[in-house]
Amino acid sequence: MKNSAVLVAAAMTTALSAAAASIPAAAADMEKCYGVSLAGENDCAAGPGTTCAGTSTIDYQGNAWKLVPSGTCANIELPGDRVGSLEPIDRDNPAS
Repeated sequence: MKNSAVLVAAAMTTALSAAAASIPAAAADMEKCYGVSLAGENDCAAGPGTTCAGTSTIDYQGNAWKLVPSGTCANIELPGDRVGSLEPIDRDNPAS
C-alpha cells in the first residue's frame, strides 16, 4: 500500500512538472494589455474595483488587463480613440 502511494505521488509530480514546464513558453508569447477588455472579461488581478478574472465593471477599464500576443497590445484600436497599454492607465476606472 505504501509503495502505491509513493508511485502515485511520483506520477503526479512528473505530470505537474511537465505541465509547469510548458507554461513559461506559452506565457513568453503573451503580454498583459491594459484597457482592452470588455466589462466582466478581464483576466485575473485587474486592480482597484476588481478582485480577479471577470470582475471588471467597465468596458476598456484602464486598470483591467487581458493577455494578448506579445507585440500586439499597443496596436489594439478601440472605440473613442483608445488603445491598449502595457501599464495600467488612469482611464475608465470605477469610482473609488
